[in-house]
Amino acid sequence: MQLTLKKDKVVNRVVLLDIGEIRTNPAQPRTVFDQQQLTILADSIRENGLLQPITVRKSYKGYYELISGERRLRACRMLGKEKIESIVIEKSERESAILSMIENLHREDLNMFEQASALKNLIHEWNITQEEAAVKLGIAQSTVANRLRILRLSEEEQELIIRYHLTERHARALLKVADPQKRLETIYQAAENEWNVAQTEKYIENMNEVKHHKKYIPIIKDVRLFINTINKAITVMKSAGIPATAKKIDEDSYIEYVIKIPKRKKVV
Repeated sequence: MQLTLKKDKVVNRVVLLDIGEIRTNPAQPRTVFDQQQLTILADSIRENGLLQPITVRKSYKGYYELISGERRLRACRMLGKEKIESIVIEKSERESAILSMIENLHREDLNMFEQASALKNLIHEWNITQEEAAVKLGIAQSTVANRLRILRLSEEEQELIIRYHLTERHARALLKVADPQKRLETIYQAAENEWNVAQTEKYIENMNEVKHHKKYIPIIKDVRLFINTINKAITVMKSAGIPATAKKIDEDSYIEYVIKIPKRKKVV
């Protein structure tokens, strides 16, 4: 009896593509690439070859659009390679963007603000909900919401938080500080004193309590209120038996008051 072997289906065939025909993905959330790490990766590729192909899609404009593997692509360019091992998959522009973001969001070296920006693009540009984004990424919806909130911080604040290695929870705590200058001061204090999240939150809580209990001093711009105060003071002195007098001189640019309060004669 002769056995007939079923031919395996070919899925995701690896092909060699010209590097010059590959464009980066506009939805790529990563904005900073560590040059030292790229050099290490390039050395590994030179020694061992590219162990994992990049993934691309064929654009209707004729070129290939990168879906995943930008660090590998950059490292191969550093080596001067003309071709790169690639897997071509059929995806729409929308699907490509979503896959690129998801692939990058799962990388640990993507900083919290790059992740948050990618999430914002994923939700707004491609018209999906926070719930859908959470399902695609395998995370809780509250995590998505919290990551989006930290984008309320200014670019300067974001840069300092990354520079001083503060956490996402530090960033969320800073949102409780309304004054931008106070937020910057809090970042510097947290970095200098190496505060954990609880210590930072306590500092912010104390600062907000001082602000709320600060005595409010109203600013009075109507001079008539001050004139009335002077007149009442003269009236009170007269009613107490002190023959005080006040002379009002109204000039073009100012009002002058001359107040005379008699001294009591010494009793002999």
